[in-house]
Order: sequence, then structure tokens, then C-alpha cells
Amino acid sequence: MSRAVISISTDIDRDRAVRWVMQVPAGTRLEFKAPKRSLPQNDRMWAMLTDVAVQLPWDGNKLSPDDWKLIFLDALKRELRMVPNIDGSGSVNLGRSSSDLSKAEMADLITLIEAFGATHGILFNYPADAK
Repeated sequence: MSRAVISISTDIDRDRAVRWVMQVPAGTRLEFKAPKRSLPQNDRMWAMLTDVAVQLPWDGNKLSPDDWKLIFLDALKRELRMVPNIDGSGSVNLGRSSSDLSKAEMADLITLIEAFGATHGILFNYPADAK
């Protein structure tokens, strides 16, 4: 087995993980991650990013929700490493995707977007129940 992922939800999952750990060769790497962000959190983030994109030009530009996501992730130090593209005509973002954020990290991102929106007069249209 070169890669395997188990999300621990039940005792059966936990037992399976223990069996796998007992069978892997020495030198195998093991990584534990906090629970992944929820779908309601993801829905809330995109709704908020859309509200910001519709209501606020930035540096004279109309930005997309995807652009705003990169800006906010950068503010959390989660994204935006840039290198020149192969023909030298622009840049490539080497940053991390929001799909790998934990629930706590996504809650921090949503809080950041809310705080930014409050200081820039953004009216959010999504219910505030998915943190």
C-alpha cells in the first residue's frame, strides 16, 4: 500500500487504522489531520466570497470570488506562492487549496471574511450558522 486514508468516524474505522499501522513496514510515514472542512462551511465561504466580489472593487479591479479566496487565504498565510510561468509571460500560483482546510481553519477563514466585510460595508446574504 503506497497511500491510504481513513476518516475516523466509528470504532470500526479506528480498529481498521490500528490493523494497518501494525502491518506497515518500518519507515512508513503517518499523518494525522483535524477533521476536514464541512460542506456547509464551504457553501458559506463561497456565498461570502461572492458577496464581497459583487460589492467591492479592489485596487480599481472587479475581482472574482476565486480571486478573493486567494486574497483571504493569503491573509491566513495559507496560499499564494507565485513563480514565473514557463514562457515568462506571467505567473503561476503554487498555493494550497481551500479544500484541504480543517474545520477550524475554515472557521478562521470565515471569521476573517466577516471581519473584512464589516470594515468594508459588505452585506452578507448567507445565514451565519455554518462556522
